[in-house]
Amino acid sequence: MAVGNVSPPAWELMRVTKEALEVGIRACQAGNTVSDIGRAIEKYVRSQAAYGIVRDLCGHGVGHAVHEPPYVVNYDDLAGESWKLSPGVVLALEPMITRGNYAVKTLADGWTVVTVDGSLSAHFEHTVVITPNGPVVATRRPNEMSS
Repeated sequence: MAVGNVSPPAWELMRVTKEALEVGIRACQAGNTVSDIGRAIEKYVRSQAAYGIVRDLCGHGVGHAVHEPPYVVNYDDLAGESWKLSPGVVLALEPMITRGNYAVKTLADGWTVVTVDGSLSAHFEHTVVITPNGPVVATRRPNEMSS
């Protein structure tokens, strides 16, 4: 969601981040691995421009706890190769993209995260259920279109 007067570079960053989320959702196919999701997101983001992909925060499994394994990074990482996606798995995909360096820090309030270099960043998230017939987005609003 954008608030106030938003610059064209900020709109473009949001567009790229939202599309990165959609690319990740399309990779949520039974038989794929968690690495396939991050690989797809990174490939898309790298094709757009010189954006940073936050590495210290990521998506995750949703089950008995809100945040649980597998952890879904937004870049190509072999650690996720061992996590095969199967029907019934629920994931929160959370691409976080910056207009600068990928490094982030948490402020003194213990909650607010900002880029170290002060660059703009964007974050979109959806909860996705893996089914035999492809991904189902549990958090998509009725009037929200996928790309």
